[in-house]
Amino acid sequence: MAQGAAGREGPAPPDAAGGEDDPRVGPDATGDCVAAASGGRMRDRRSGIVLPGAAGTPADSEAGLLEAARATPRRSSIIKDPSNQKCGGRKKTVSFSSMPSEKKISSANDCISFMQAGCELKKVRPNSRIYNRFFTLDPDLQALRWEPSKKDLEKAKLDISAIKEIRLGKNTETFRNNGLADQICEDCAFSILHGENYESLDLVANSADVANIWVSGLRYLVSRSKQPLDFMEGNQNTPRFMWLKTVFQAADVDGNGIMLEDTSVELIKQLNPTLKEAKIRLKFKEIQKSKEKLTTRVTEEEFCEAFCELCTRPEVYFLLVQISKNKEYLDANDLMLFLEAEQGVTHITEDICLDIIKRYELSEEGRQKGFLAIDGFTQYLLSSECDIFDPEQKKVAQDMTQPLSHYYINASHNTYLIEDQFRGPADINGYVRALKMGCRSIELDVSDGSDNEPILCNRNNMTTHVSFRSVIEVINKFAFIASEYPLILCLGNHCSLPQQKVMVQQMKKVFGNKLYTEAPLLSESYLPSPEKLKRMIIVKGKKLPSDPDVLEGEVTDEDEEAEMSRRMSVDYNGEQKQIRLCRELSDLVSICKSVQYRDFELSMKSQNYWEICSFSETEASRIANEYPEDFVNYNKKFLSRIYPSAMRIDSSNLNPQDFWNCGCQIVAMNFQTPGPMMDLHTGWFLQNGGCGYVLRPSIMRDEVSYFSANTKGIVPGVSPLALHIKIISGQNFPKPKGACAKGDVIDPYVCVEIHGIPADCSEQRTKTVQQNSDNPIFDETFEFQVNLPELAMIRFVVLDDDYIGDEFIGQYTIPFECLQPGYRHVPLRSFVGDIMEHVTLFVHIAITNRSGGGKAQKRSLSVRMGKKVREYTMLRNIGLKTIDDIFKIAVHPLREAIDMRENMQNAIVSIKELCGLPPVASLKQCLLTLSSRLITSDNTPSVSLVMKDSFPYLEPLGAIPDVQKKMLAAYDLGQGDLLKNAKNEAIENMKQIQLACLSCGLSKAPSSGAEAKSKRSLEAIEEKESSEENGKL
Repeated sequence: MAQGAAGREGPAPPDAAGGEDDPRVGPDATGDCVAAASGGRMRDRRSGIVLPGAAGTPADSEAGLLEAARATPRRSSIIKDPSNQKCGGRKKTVSFSSMPSEKKISSANDCISFMQAGCELKKVRPNSRIYNRFFTLDPDLQALRWEPSKKDLEKAKLDISAIKEIRLGKNTETFRNNGLADQICEDCAFSILHGENYESLDLVANSADVANIWVSGLRYLVSRSKQPLDFMEGNQNTPRFMWLKTVFQAADVDGNGIMLEDTSVELIKQLNPTLKEAKIRLKFKEIQKSKEKLTTRVTEEEFCEAFCELCTRPEVYFLLVQISKNKEYLDANDLMLFLEAEQGVTHITEDICLDIIKRYELSEEGRQKGFLAIDGFTQYLLSSECDIFDPEQKKVAQDMTQPLSHYYINASHNTYLIEDQFRGPADINGYVRALKMGCRSIELDVSDGSDNEPILCNRNNMTTHVSFRSVIEVINKFAFIASEYPLILCLGNHCSLPQQKVMVQQMKKVFGNKLYTEAPLLSESYLPSPEKLKRMIIVKGKKLPSDPDVLEGEVTDEDEEAEMSRRMSVDYNGEQKQIRLCRELSDLVSICKSVQYRDFELSMKSQNYWEICSFSETEASRIANEYPEDFVNYNKKFLSRIYPSAMRIDSSNLNPQDFWNCGCQIVAMNFQTPGPMMDLHTGWFLQNGGCGYVLRPSIMRDEVSYFSANTKGIVPGVSPLALHIKIISGQNFPKPKGACAKGDVIDPYVCVEIHGIPADCSEQRTKTVQQNSDNPIFDETFEFQVNLPELAMIRFVVLDDDYIGDEFIGQYTIPFECLQPGYRHVPLRSFVGDIMEHVTLFVHIAITNRSGGGKAQKRSLSVRMGKKVREYTMLRNIGLKTIDDIFKIAVHPLREAIDMRENMQNAIVSIKELCGLPPVASLKQCLLTLSSRLITSDNTPSVSLVMKDSFPYLEPLGAIPDVQKKMLAAYDLGQGDLLKNAKNEAIENMKQIQLACLSCGLSKAPSSGAEAKSKRSLEAIEEKESSEENGKL
């Protein structure tokens, strides 16, 4: 590793450095990890979101010039309200990480070496001052030292033996109360708690990488402070190296301890297929050059060294060390706690964990002994078991018995086209593609053909066409491959009466009894459900009056035709074109009869539930802006179909989110045109098994609910959530297609976009990482408030930062409801929507409640409680005095319930703060973190879990320090008293506490009878609460 001392400056004289009393405060006080923003010229990019610029001060003049040259906000059309850009404009920056690029951290030995070389850290004081200090670890590993300092050299140090705890992030009172805390990056901050009173030494590194090195190294030292420190002898005896030696020896057929470089390269590629051959060869040359040798043969030691440097992802190593309690492997118990506390996996057992170890651990020794080393853990995190997409949503998981109008329906526009709609040829593959993608509403634009054979063609390009028969045969073949739920055929009929009859004959022959022709029942008020219509084909079109004696008649042409004529013809006079329709074709139309929209008042009075209106994009946008509530109410009962404007001659796509927000079910998309809008559409319909039907939010379905798409802030009746996303790293980013200015080098950055109702739309972006496509480290955390989670989507976009224009690398769009919490890999898709092999983002996801909305509070509990304005749920009068008077009595109980919930949540936040954990942590993680404090020097617990009145309390078993007393007092307030009243959340919290205490050894070892009694007591809580609730009702 390039030594951290390379950037070291000599101790400044007292009058320059000023000792402890002369802080170097100002723009450079927090280095690269201080959040800043910059403005600049506008420039387009592929992501599709607006990011406004702001002003900021660079860390130094050289960096400032470079950042000013590169800083450029990006333009787009998805988010229309710039006030929702919560990030305030992130600069396009160059990453000046102090983490050497030549050498990766792959072991505790690497961390210790880095710490011994030393580096500059920022020391944060409670008085809001920040000092630049150079920190080193003593060669004997016994103390941490810093300089310059007015203190005696022997006093400007911290003994490793005095360290009680190391916290990553801004999780101490010093950080929470520091005036500059908001400018300090969460991932660059860490604290060292020491002494009996748990005093804190609060530090800020120049990058998240460096912070992780210090935290991992110090934790390793502290955990082994009572053991001989023999790990400095090297890594040759670790389980990983023993496995690599076995692999090498198996490939070394001659048994000479050396092999050809070609063989070594091939062997490493077999172990890690994502590595490029050129990179492996270059690494061997670097290793051999450092040893002043030049040969085409590789020794066992060189093979192991090359593999570790190439295949160790530092961010995964730091995570493994953290969750394994500073070991370099996970046992079954470590893995179990990780899956429960971080990944949110329920019903996990030791046997399940051992099975995971057996499937992913690469070494035979690890599989037999039940431990998961870094390589197996990396493979597990990359597996489908750690995918960001909830596996439950990969199958049909929603109620499919609701009326058809209660679902969003995957819909295609001009399905027969594979190019633009102006001159693109008709192609049967358009139907194959759409149906394989789960599309449930397709379009057939049928015209007269030769030899009395109807055809489908683009009427702007009549030279290429496909026969109607061949199209419906393909539809029949692929209709129910991706989904068994009903398929809607939107029939654009431009045929003469004789060829209309041919169409009917062909459809009946090909589709047979799949055609749904049952007459709608007048006794019903809603359309049938998708479940009832399984494997049925529904024809949407015009219909003649019900008089059976009328064999043919005139009907208005489809609204799209009128729109096209109005836009494209100077002679258009506003009259609807009339076409002749035969009775046979009319009879095929049942529950999707096309009618023209007039206004909502007329529609709500006279429109039948089986009638459907089509709206042009322009008309639907006007209605959505002027009558958003009426549009939502209309769509509770009737189907609405939205099609793109006729002016989109390039077949570009509208933004489907604008119309989903109003409850419109069928938003037709040009499947042949990739881009941000199609990304949203494809991502949205991945949920519910990709069946093409997604149940709309209940607030858009319930008759008595009230919702407007233009709602600002909290949606009545819906609890807002806080989404915490940490972008950790990327893997194997390809060079953007068509980019040639920079050779093979890319400078990636990541944008996180939130799509949903206007109040939720937002975007944030990471810094730019220069010249790293293999494993760029971002380590940035963002927080978003989501007011209507059921309608929200998250889009991850990776771009190449370039002066000329940011190039698209990959994206992934996922519905909020499909997110899995914890550490996840995001599989990126290409521009055209294909999954790119081995190209991923590594992220951490956490979702928390956010009652009352607003930014997360960063001050202490007392400040927060004093300043926060509590928001109460309000009841809306409906105008009926009797009903309004009845519900008035609910106002006071609602306020009490909100007060109770807020008090409990504030108490739990206080506990998390005292534990040094962020708001996203669970109570189980709190107890696990505190376990080291609550275990005495002779390895016995200083507190015990006891049940009082079926509620858990922590009781001291003797004299305990004041710091622990404060923590226990906060716990008793939060869990012992308030939780008794906040019942729903209390049960889950109590279970987490009991499991955590049992796993940490904080509970007295119970007999089997006592254990059973403890389990029964928790079950009794649930039963008792249920009965009490029923009694009160």
